[in-house]
Amino acid sequence: MLILFFISAAYNAFSDSKTNDLFDDLKLELNKKKVYDHQKEVRIKNLKHTLTNIPLYNFKDQFNLCNKLYDEYKSYQYDSAYVYSAKLQELSLAMHDKSKEDFSKIQIGFILLSSGMFKETFDSMRGINVRNLNDSVKMEYFSIFTRAYYDLASYDNDRHYAANYKEQANKYIDSAIALSRPGSYDNVYLMGFKKFRNGNYDAAIVDFNNLLNQHKLTAHQYAIVTSTLANVYLNTPQKNKCIELLIKATISDIQSSTKETVALFWLAELLYKEGDIKNAYTALQNALADADFYGARQRKVQIGTLLPIVASEKLAFIEREENRFIIFFSLIALLAILVIVTLGILFKQLRKLKTKEKIIDDKNVQLEKINEKLLEGTKIKEDYIGYFFNVISGYILQLERIKRSVDTKLAIKKYDDIQIMADKINIKKERDTLFYTFDHVFIKIFPNFIEEFNSLFNKDDQIWPKEHEVLTTDLRIFALMRMGISDTETVANILEYSEKTIYVYKMRIKARALVHGDSFDQRIMAIKAVDIDGKP
Repeated sequence: MLILFFISAAYNAFSDSKTNDLFDDLKLELNKKKVYDHQKEVRIKNLKHTLTNIPLYNFKDQFNLCNKLYDEYKSYQYDSAYVYSAKLQELSLAMHDKSKEDFSKIQIGFILLSSGMFKETFDSMRGINVRNLNDSVKMEYFSIFTRAYYDLASYDNDRHYAANYKEQANKYIDSAIALSRPGSYDNVYLMGFKKFRNGNYDAAIVDFNNLLNQHKLTAHQYAIVTSTLANVYLNTPQKNKCIELLIKATISDIQSSTKETVALFWLAELLYKEGDIKNAYTALQNALADADFYGARQRKVQIGTLLPIVASEKLAFIEREENRFIIFFSLIALLAILVIVTLGILFKQLRKLKTKEKIIDDKNVQLEKINEKLLEGTKIKEDYIGYFFNVISGYILQLERIKRSVDTKLAIKKYDDIQIMADKINIKKERDTLFYTFDHVFIKIFPNFIEEFNSLFNKDDQIWPKEHEVLTTDLRIFALMRMGISDTETVANILEYSEKTIYVYKMRIKARALVHGDSFDQRIMAIKAVDIDGKP
């Protein structure tokens, strides 16, 4: 609904929490508007159905049902209300009942006045014998004239006719007050309304608040009181209360399916005066829809007078908003371009930074590997130096003993004993001892060497030491390689083989491996060492 948009915007203009809650309530009720109208249509349909079942000669029951249908329609739809008021008049004539005929004329007068047809209202009320009416009908008769003359005074609003209309209205309202029961809704409302129309606003406020706080009102009565009280406050410094009251009146009108309503129109006028053109236009459109549905000519004239003004200002407002939007959009577009350019620069810088970070990470990995190799090489050297320092120390002590013994033998010229000593030196045994020491030290440093080495071969081609061996010659060649001794000549000298023999050994073994070339060498060098205490 259009009014929902109006409500949403008005919410921002009136920030009072109580008013905000009322706006929320109004939104909920607007969503249920069709439900309330459907309930009324169901009631009307049931009454019409009952009317069709009443015998044509039973004028009294027909009259009562037509009056109920009239009550349903009188604030809902003018044309249908007029049809049933005319039917009332026809039935009263058929019954030859003057009081019912006058009652029918009053009912016609009410809807004619609600539709804004002043002349027709006065014409309809002619010929009524007020003395023959009961007090409640008399009070309604005087109330209609009261409203008609007050409305004429407001419509003319001049110095010549308005004062006379106001004087007539005051007379009729005094008569209506005199007929009302003291303290009743009609009595308090009429007194408050008279005070309001005669400028006694403070006293009128007291009366209307008394109705709201101390009387149980129907939804339609509540809407009448709150909308009237809003008009009273509009003439006082407490104008801020008008919005709240008009919202309450609109909610009650929705709940009672009242289409002959002024609350929404007055709300639109107030918004227009306060400069809320957009929402005033939306409210006027909804008020015009209600006026069209009911057939309220006066209301349509009032709305038609204000609507073009508001529409033109709304158009100007839209143009201003469009210009602001264009400026705003241009600024957003410029900002977006700046953001995109900035993001592009940041992206390039980030990409460069990531490239540099990758280079640094790669270097760090290389450094870690180098450091790992250095630490490993240092550990291997420390371990082998320690072991072989002890071996060499032993050989030096042995050489020292041999030298002292040779010197002694030479001094006493026992040359044959020297030859015997030389024959006792077993070079092969010493070399085997050297290899044995090397193998044990190596396996302590690389305990997984044999397993990892053999993982590079098929099972049939794997090389495993015999029970009394630590390393075979083949394994020893690649053990030396893992120690960093890859020069063929050096390996040949250590193992007492020719270079060609070492070369053949290496090529034969590599040929049987699952990996070839440099990959084989890299896998050998990748075999991890451990500390002497067994930690990697």
